Amino acid sequence: MQSEAHPDDLPGGLPPEARISIHAIRGRGAATFMPHRFMHDTRTAVDDGWDFPLEDAGQAVPPPTRVHLETARSALCANDSPDIFFDHSVNPYRGCEHGCVYCYARPTHSYLNLSPGLDFETQIIAKHNIAAVLRSELSRPGHVPRLLNIGSATDCYQPVERELRLTRGVIEVLRDARHPFSLLTKSSGVERDLDLLVPLAAQRLAAVYVTITTLDAQLARRMEPRAAAPHRRLRTIQTLAEAGVPVGVSVAPQIPFITEDMEQVLEAARDAGARSAFYTVLRLPWELDALFREWLALHYPQRAARVQDLHNLDNAQRGAGKTYDSDYTTRMKGSGLWADLLRQRFTGACRRLGLNRERVELDLDQFRPGLARGQGSLF
Repeated sequence: MQSEAHPDDLPGGLPPEARISIHAIRGRGAATFMPHRFMHDTRTAVDDGWDFPLEDAGQAVPPPTRVHLETARSALCANDSPDIFFDHSVNPYRGCEHGCVYCYARPTHSYLNLSPGLDFETQIIAKHNIAAVLRSELSRPGHVPRLLNIGSATDCYQPVERELRLTRGVIEVLRDARHPFSLLTKSSGVERDLDLLVPLAAQRLAAVYVTITTLDAQLARRMEPRAAAPHRRLRTIQTLAEAGVPVGVSVAPQIPFITEDMEQVLEAARDAGARSAFYTVLRLPWELDALFREWLALHYPQRAARVQDLHNLDNAQRGAGKTYDSDYTTRMKGSGLWADLLRQRFTGACRRLGLNRERVELDLDQFRPGLARGQGSLF
């Protein structure tokens, strides 16, 4: 889709004819290299009449994906936020080529001096030694097994995983140590590792959640340009369920007047074999607020103001442009009338479809740190 954003306030007082219009980029979620919050200087591209005509501004070659290897110093990331269901997470990658425009992890690229916009989906950091580091951490005498999730920040089965196989290495370490885990993905790539997941699931050591934001293929292509198509994710749920792997669906994030088919997603996922479900609402921390507004201006300008309906903001907050409340008690589910309606819709649909009737209980008691070190066990 090639459309233009025309904000009222032009940077630096530039006249409209001098500013280069922003265009959607095919295959990318972000449209610009959004400046990050640690930058001292920002620059605005303008048409000086020498490089190319204004009407050709949207024809630039899309930026390629580059993968950078990083030597990780740690693998386990502890979570102390009460609104998240797991205690530890492992993320083999920073950045994600799926390019989901709403991803709450985008601002983390700022710590790397990279843009939360296009850099997040084109400059991928791969922790090449993460399996070895994880094995060392699990082998420590003082390690206490807790609920662990793979891929909570960026997708652990994004395209580069086909070559680097870092996620598979992490699963092999967890298998060796008998450490239970869940993983979250939008990719059909998880099917590659069924040989590991099926026996672990039979021992109550693994569960998988597949995110399906919408069944609308056109909307998904705009929001999640390089993730698997919705119908392909449904087939992944079916494949996992038929193989005996506990599988749930994440209908996240919910976005006012953008994602409108939550009930249909839940029903399709149930029919495919999902037995549990959860949702969160759109979160817009740091630079993601401006980036998502940019995306709305390109694709759904008439609906941009409704994002503020996620949180019970007063008129003063709305007038100041605030769209997001980061309070952990409300950030995941929102607050106010729209959030209450969404909660009722989700609860009612799950009750009608028979979802969440049984909780998947992973077995933490099987963990053996000696097995992570390659030692035998008498128990």
